[in-house]
Amino acid sequence: MLTEFGNVFIFFLLGVVFVAGGLLVAKLLRPHNPTPEKQLPYECGEDPIGAPWIKFNVRFYVVALIFILFDVELVVMFPWAVAYQGLGWAAYIAGAIFIVVLFLADFYLWGKGDLEWVRPQPNVPKLSDLIDRAPLRPAPQKPKTEPVPVEE
Repeated sequence: MLTEFGNVFIFFLLGVVFVAGGLLVAKLLRPHNPTPEKQLPYECGEDPIGAPWIKFNVRFYVVALIFILFDVELVVMFPWAVAYQGLGWAAYIAGAIFIVVLFLADFYLWGKGDLEWVRPQPNVPKLSDLIDRAPLRPAPQKPKTEPVPVEE
């Protein structure tokens, strides 16, 4: 008689056998005729140009994260909007606060420029622009004062 852990182990082994068997059968049955065209990385139907190791614009990730953030918030808001009448004023106020925070986050991202796809280049001053090229003026001199002789 198997214990519960034995049953889990058997299911695990069967899963590994089915996956490995499927990969092995696919390797044996599939045709193998690579061409230079098939070896290219897929670029949405376009021929890749340039080196593949380039710096990727972080803006793609930022926009994706913002989309996921607002998408999850909408998933939370939909059930609330359907059932808030039966929940009372407390649920209405909580939902209203949630919407206000959502709009504040939206305006913050908009003001920060994260919703703009093409951002203007920042004007970063260079040190040579900050140095005054005018001829140096001598520093003002303090008038010299002579010590007053002390009478004995």
